[in-house]
Amino acid sequence: MNVAVLDETTTIRSLAALAQAQRLRAFRALVVAGPAGLTAGAIATQLGMAPSALSFHLKELSHAGLVSSEASGRHLIYRASFDQINALLAYLTEHCCEGAACEVNDAACSSC
Repeated sequence: MNVAVLDETTTIRSLAALAQAQRLRAFRALVVAGPAGLTAGAIATQLGMAPSALSFHLKELSHAGLVSSEASGRHLIYRASFDQINALLAYLTEHCCEGAACEVNDAACSSC
């Protein structure tokens, strides 16, 4: 997988989009759904959100590049942009561990 390189402005935009509870919940629901994605109606039902509020939050996530949408008949299918979130994580951890490769603790990742 080829991970894009983010700049500081894009990183800030992505983090700002996730720094709101309803947007974070919607994004997490899309991550759990995986590549199949979800319709806005399914997300709204799952999260107990009003469709109009969800639409606003999906737009913000989309502008940050964290969510994509694709028309499927009369519906839009929303998907988490895994490449973008991986690039965000790479940016955030770029200088961790004193410049060496970071090792993942097996106990911390047992639920992955």
